[in-house]
Amino acid sequence: MAVAGAALCAGLFVLLAVLVTARHGAPYPLDSAAHRWSVRHRPAVAVAFARAVTSTGSGPFPYACAAAAGAIAGRGTRERLWGAAAALLFLGFAQAVRFGVLHLIGRPRPPLAEWATVAHDHSFPSGHTTASALAAGLLAWALLRRAGPAAAAIPCVILAGWAVAVGLTRIYLGVHWPTDVLAGWLYALTWFAVGYAVFPYVLRMFTDTD
Repeated sequence: MAVAGAALCAGLFVLLAVLVTARHGAPYPLDSAAHRWSVRHRPAVAVAFARAVTSTGSGPFPYACAAAAGAIAGRGTRERLWGAAAALLFLGFAQAVRFGVLHLIGRPRPPLAEWATVAHDHSFPSGHTTASALAAGLLAWALLRRAGPAAAAIPCVILAGWAVAVGLTRIYLGVHWPTDVLAGWLYALTWFAVGYAVFPYVLRMFTDTD
């Protein structure tokens, strides 16, 4: 199931990348419409809130979440330490590959004059969206593994809401097109599906005491 999910998400991501590249990065009508709406609806309070939310999608916070997920998933001190390290490596490697894709496609961001926050580099796929989605997915998986579906249901909904909110703020603040954010979610889902399939085996390999 995880392998099939990874293949599906990867296929959709590649398709979206091809569609964006075919237009040399030019926005699609939906991209432009969402961007125009965002630029026209920016009260100060909403912008401040969006900036606060979007800030959680970069810097140390997603990596702290990943480390916490690895530690929660482990049983015993050794498993928790290896789990935290493996989760950090997983997130870091996924972001490194994304950085390569970012420069390979080289999609321009929306016009600089319409940004409501600071941004760097190219646009596709969104880094904040990817990092928050991967961190949320890792935490959700760890909670489900340790606490079970019933106890983890509400935290998982909150985590999903966080990942979605970070992506939407990138559009609202004018630094990404919606297709950049969609690509970030698809990219993160691809990696999460792969990680879901292999993480238990990696954890067992590093914590095997025989």
